[in-house]
Amino acid sequence: MSIARRLVVEADGGSRGNPGPAGYGAVVIDAATGETLAEAAEYIGVATNNVAEYRGLIAGLTAAKALFPDAGDALRVHVRMDSKLVVEQMSGRWKIKHPDMKPLAARAAAILPPSSVTYEWIPRAQNKHADRLANEAMDAGRDGRQWEASASTAELDAPARTPLPDRGPPGDAIAGAAKARAALAAARGGTADAGTLFEVDAGASEEPEPTDVTAVASGGPGPTAVAGVGAGPASASEVASPQVGWAAAPDLGTPATFILLRHGETLLTPEKRFSGSGGTDPELSAVGRDQAARAALHFAALGTVQDIVCSPLRRCRETAAAVADRLGLDVRIEDGLRESDFGAWEGLTFGEVRERYGDDLTAWLADPETAPTGGGESFTEVADRVAAVRDRLTARYAGRTVLVVTHVTPIKTLVRLALEAPAQSMFRMELSAASISTVAYYGDGNASVRLLNDTSHLR
Repeated sequence: MSIARRLVVEADGGSRGNPGPAGYGAVVIDAATGETLAEAAEYIGVATNNVAEYRGLIAGLTAAKALFPDAGDALRVHVRMDSKLVVEQMSGRWKIKHPDMKPLAARAAAILPPSSVTYEWIPRAQNKHADRLANEAMDAGRDGRQWEASASTAELDAPARTPLPDRGPPGDAIAGAAKARAALAAARGGTADAGTLFEVDAGASEEPEPTDVTAVASGGPGPTAVAGVGAGPASASEVASPQVGWAAAPDLGTPATFILLRHGETLLTPEKRFSGSGGTDPELSAVGRDQAARAALHFAALGTVQDIVCSPLRRCRETAAAVADRLGLDVRIEDGLRESDFGAWEGLTFGEVRERYGDDLTAWLADPETAPTGGGESFTEVADRVAAVRDRLTARYAGRTVLVVTHVTPIKTLVRLALEAPAQSMFRMELSAASISTVAYYGDGNASVRLLNDTSHLR
């Protein structure tokens, strides 16, 4: 009887431009000890984030198989990625419709038996090792060289790991999933499948459709460099469709709930002037102070807010203070919740920006990578720091209800990311001063938008 080999694969991919110069990273970890067994990284030329993420998954699974080529069905691999799209598609919960994703998913599914691989979404902050490898690969490609394992420092930035408990596929310890499979199999007169409680027609899924992005054919300088293993691509004869099925539904518990409160009005608000983190940092107007007081009364009546976090800008601190005084809570300042820096546009109306910086404004409206005139922040840059804050706060306040006092761009970004909507959706949301929006974050990485732009407490 073969000895079970339990490994963890952490993988990531990135693109500086989406599409743009791209690379991936993957690390294979001993599930019992937390020891790094192999690293893989490669610059792949011009590609999208999704393509790079799938390439990272393929490299990680290939490296895992190469470590124990004779393990067969005794090899168990648990994949951890911060790409919701890849995890959901490879788990069979989302359809794969983009023509450039299908062959990559099939290639990944062919490396190991589907019953040997499980998938888990993790926050970006928990995927630092693979993320660093991907960035090292992109840096190497930028410099016209290949990534070299001997020169990598990615593991130095990796968080401390604890051994993975031996409890079978995720969710087995919750809600009696293993017993349910065994009972279901016994009733059928057969044996329980290790990964699926109910068999589902591959064409019957009606899950949410993630945004497809156009993938660009990629190519990089030389083969994948892998520390400790030699990993080659799967042959065309090995290609198969990824496993489709519904895993046992875990008890996700109480989510971390963010009540997103936009600050009250300043004198710039009714004039619709750009007011970011690079401007004058205005205080609340008389109207804004009244709005903050009404919000405080509203939250006191609800009695659900347990913690308050806030942007460092004055208008948010004043709004948060009004609520905190009423509730008897402290306020934690989070710098990542500040408004976008609008550069030379600070204090100007949209029309004034159009008149003075028309070409720059057009480019900003069309491309989330474009920053405002004069060194402001792009929407992509804001999204990166807001996502980092989100990950920290959901970990810190798991199961709690948190009032997050911030600005238009961070709130729209949190909602957009929760919906996995494209960046252009930012221009299709209305957020009034002192409005309330709510997003709940569950332990499996799913998010639920429960409220948007509610102003009923101001009436």
